[in-house]
Amino acid sequence: MRLLNPDHIKSVLDLINQGPYFQLLSMQVYELGFGYSKVMVDLERKHLNPFGGIHGGVYSSLIDTATYWAIYCDIEENVGYISIDVSVDNLAPIKEGRLIVEGKLIKAGRSICIAEATITDHNGKYLAHGKSKQMVTPGLQSISQAISAMGYQSLPPKFIYCK
Repeated sequence: MRLLNPDHIKSVLDLINQGPYFQLLSMQVYELGFGYSKVMVDLERKHLNPFGGIHGGVYSSLIDTATYWAIYCDIEENVGYISIDVSVDNLAPIKEGRLIVEGKLIKAGRSICIAEATITDHNGKYLAHGKSKQMVTPGLQSISQAISAMGYQSLPPKFIYCK
């Protein structure tokens, strides 16, 4: 049986949350597991469009992030993948508060993975829903490349195997 290594998950969360784009948007992946991820962001002025509401690109970035990381625990260690299609349905605007994003794996295939995500406010009101397709790319965008790019040391193994 294959289990997730909690030390690996903690290390991955530390690594990715220090990424430049995550820092730019002030978003944080705070939970990862088989088939799911959770992301949050507290809205700031930088997230708003000129009309005072959330910029649609914020929803897109959050859905892309949550779907990407919802896949991570279900693929082999150190196999990369990239977004090839992201669709977003904006359901409601928001101007302030915390956004909670839940990503869920739909299908992890050998070459294509599909996931979906929902964005809600702190009261559970649906704000956006989206889906992404990720192409599995051995040798491209693997976690070891992120480790190198971010100047990190190696991570603990992703999986623990038990009988």
